[in-house]
Amino acid sequence: GAEWRRAEALPGITVTGQAAEVRVFPPVPLDGWPKDLAKLQVSGTDLDDPEPPTEPGPGVPVLWLNPGLEMSAGKAMAQAGHGAQLAWWELTQPQRAAWREAGYPLAVRTAAPGRWEELTTSGLPVVRDAGFTEIAPGSCTVVADHPALR
Repeated sequence: GAEWRRAEALPGITVTGQAAEVRVFPPVPLDGWPKDLAKLQVSGTDLDDPEPPTEPGPGVPVLWLNPGLEMSAGKAMAQAGHGAQLAWWELTQPQRAAWREAGYPLAVRTAAPGRWEELTTSGLPVVRDAGFTEIAPGSCTVVADHPALR
């Protein structure tokens, strides 16, 4: 409602996909968050999906969540955002342009427990948490698996 409309007035970019809308804001120091943005923090939310997610389409980048970590929905969302950013930084300009032209397709899935070690040692970008909130410092939370990085 009103809090979202105030946050939309802040500098940022909104991207709309097939089933979701996401707004991103430029980075700010931890102690410099605009009040209207700080009010939108996701916390204590458990989201249950009645059906398992479908397989990502061919060529769709996947952000793999660590199956061994318990994260709130807000924490998982933040970690997925970090993973997407790491993938972006690793891409070349032509690869970024191709992803942009495709509409930034992206899937978020929880990795199979037996596959997690393979993913974290594959050379793909890995998000390591600072440990300020829910999980231990240095925990690997997400692997950004973009086809262009394999």
